[in-house]
Amino acid sequence: MEITLKGDREFEDIPSLKTKALRINLNENIYGTFAEIGAGQETVRHFFRAGGASGTIAKAMSAYDKDFSDAIYGIEDDGRYVTEARLRKMLTHEIQLIEDRLTRDKHPNKMFFAFANTVTTIDFAKQYKGHGWVGIRFQIEADQDYNDIVLHLRFNENDARLQQETLGTLGINLIYGAFYKHKEPKKLLRYLYDHLDKDQIEIDTINFSGPAFENVDNRLMSLQLVKNGMTDAVMFAPDGNNVLPARVLYKKNILALRGSFRPVTKVNIDMFQKSYDMFIKENKVDVDNTQVVFEITLSNLRAEGEINEQDFMDRARLLCSLGHTVLISNFQEYYKLVEYFSQYSKNRMGLSMGVNNLIDIFDEKYYRHLSGGILEAFGKLFFKDLRVYLYPMEGEDGSIVNSENLKVHPRMKELYKFFKYNGKVVDINDYDRSILSIFSRNVLKNISEGKSDWESMLPEGVAKIIKEKGLFGYEAEEVIHNN
Repeated sequence: MEITLKGDREFEDIPSLKTKALRINLNENIYGTFAEIGAGQETVRHFFRAGGASGTIAKAMSAYDKDFSDAIYGIEDDGRYVTEARLRKMLTHEIQLIEDRLTRDKHPNKMFFAFANTVTTIDFAKQYKGHGWVGIRFQIEADQDYNDIVLHLRFNENDARLQQETLGTLGINLIYGAFYKHKEPKKLLRYLYDHLDKDQIEIDTINFSGPAFENVDNRLMSLQLVKNGMTDAVMFAPDGNNVLPARVLYKKNILALRGSFRPVTKVNIDMFQKSYDMFIKENKVDVDNTQVVFEITLSNLRAEGEINEQDFMDRARLLCSLGHTVLISNFQEYYKLVEYFSQYSKNRMGLSMGVNNLIDIFDEKYYRHLSGGILEAFGKLFFKDLRVYLYPMEGEDGSIVNSENLKVHPRMKELYKFFKYNGKVVDINDYDRSILSIFSRNVLKNISEGKSDWESMLPEGVAKIIKEKGLFGYEAEEVIHNN
């Protein structure tokens, strides 16, 4: 995927790392602590090298030894060190020390900050490339509460030294952005990749909090991560908050449903419920270790070449309100989605889809970019411990179309039969035939025309949310209709 991070910076000079560090050092009111675990003191060294660091750095430390780290920050419940909880403990501890040791009477204008990271770089065998948490807690006014920016990164380079240098670059960009770009969080996000690209590092989770970011919606910021090419996918928990995909998917049985969900209909929920009932009865599937994911591809969020962010918000809000976990991805092809899940789990997986989706999977045009064509794609898709649960479609003549009578391209017939009769595709038979004629596009059309019969096409409670929140343009269109 081509990275598109420069955006409106194409025609402006990007400050060097030294320039950024020096500007911070020369600001007499910026003062704080650097605490870095796992890759050396890669960020703070830029400030030392830039000059004038004595006015910026209160303390720099690397609690590298685990026993010392535990003695300073406490022991995590799960015994791990590279976690968000660990990072936040570090930020809290270091800010408290600054507040305890420096009086406001002596430093009335100081904007205190704590920068921290806890990371693991690539292992000796080069099997695990490494990842980490990076964050800053900072003030933009001396008498204001603190703000937080916390992110998770995944290293893509295959050399520990290069990963360390990349981490230092990201740290400089984050600190500089926090103090000088906090009013423009979308730009701040893009500027994190100054002097970097996705071949070096991937940011897959970010959260902003505090008075400087009271109007920031972290779900929209996550969308920017995917939109800007910083990551391939982001995830939202049922409470609507960003969540680290690795934490949700690790070693789980995964059942995924892809759709536009614009809006989510009774058909979507029936497909989910019936495929879930089948999935948890499979061998190797532990119901207590199963994660259901509703996935929306970025291509389904585009309108005239641009992402309609409000439209995204509407879909995600509705799915989360129904208690579901939502994944927004850059994956057009299903095999890429399965490969993504396989990063986190080798356990049995399932894909729930409609007939049209399955027919599209067997369309060769989606695989022309692969040297092995559709066979390579299917090897990646069905080589895994995966099964497709197929929801039927009602034909124009009222007949039911399922895996037994759907039509693929003549060249694909034998390939389809191979996967079908090897148990990779199974029909959902216990479906609700009365709702097969429901389509999201018809619901949207009826909303725009001010009709009322769309409400019966949606799961319980969804129509109420659409009306109350004015989703999908409901309020504006209703006023126009009534006038």
